[in-house]
Amino acid sequence: MRRFSHALILLLGILAFVPAAHAQPAAGEAEQTERPPPGPPPIYEKELLRLSEVIGALAFLRDLCDAPDAAEWPERMQALLDSEGPARAERLAGAYNRGYGAFALTYRVCTPSAQLAISRYLDEGDRISRLIASRYGT
Repeated sequence: MRRFSHALILLLGILAFVPAAHAQPAAGEAEQTERPPPGPPPIYEKELLRLSEVIGALAFLRDLCDAPDAAEWPERMQALLDSEGPARAERLAGAYNRGYGAFALTYRVCTPSAQLAISRYLDEGDRISRLIASRYGT
């Protein structure tokens, strides 16, 4: 668990340096009422979408199993959304909701199978975070 936390923090730190899709207007400039279309997706979008889905699954499962870090998972997703900006937020939030919803339909109590899923998702999230950081980080 701690490995994933550190890798995600590293990933979020790296993503903070990725240029935002929409810059804030400078002082004195009029705000645009229409959003320009988002640019091409980042080359790591597939991995980010999967990471968002994993975070959604963990948000549900960690809460279901009364894990002490259960409240951190939605916060981690919000940090990821904030780092990517509004142009990508809808797709990332959709992936998070798919991950969350898939387990919400299946599990009502914490079972050994839910614990196994948690373990696997923690490993996958760690792997994806490291992959993104090593391939696309500066």
